Amino acid sequence: MLNENIKTIRKSKGLSQEELAIRLNVVRQTISKWEQGLSVPDADMLIAISEVLETPVSTLLGETIVETRADDLRVISEKLEVINLQLAHAKAARQKAVHWFFISLCAVIAAVFAVLIVLKSPYLGWDYSQPETAIAGAMLHGVEWLFVRIAPFALIGAIIGACLTRKM
Repeated sequence: MLNENIKTIRKSKGLSQEELAIRLNVVRQTISKWEQGLSVPDADMLIAISEVLETPVSTLLGETIVETRADDLRVISEKLEVINLQLAHAKAARQKAVHWFFISLCAVIAAVFAVLIVLKSPYLGWDYSQPETAIAGAMLHGVEWLFVRIAPFALIGAIIGACLTRKM
């Protein structure tokens, strides 16, 4: 039992006989003899083995350890596949949301341009002799001026963004 447990745990930790021997300061042949059941380690060495393999001594001395079966690996791979599918769906949903954001931005910019064209800047005909009217007119003119200069670049960016985020 001890020999089988040492071998099984060593392999499950991904260690070769040589690597385990180096960590225990023994020769590889010693590890081989333990795993073949030709000899057994003394108590101090058994404690060192348990520390290196990160396994309690009772486990080393206990019943035979069952290696990971192919069914267990299949279950794990199926769970990973489900997680990958969920991540793919989340990515697709984010891409769709960004795509519709860009399309909405295009629509809003076009709508504001249409409103500005229809209104034909009515604040230009206001009487600016009163301070409140002058401030409101100057603010509206500033907003319209800024929008007309920035909106074309934003519209081009939104169109490019919508094209890049559409489904292939």
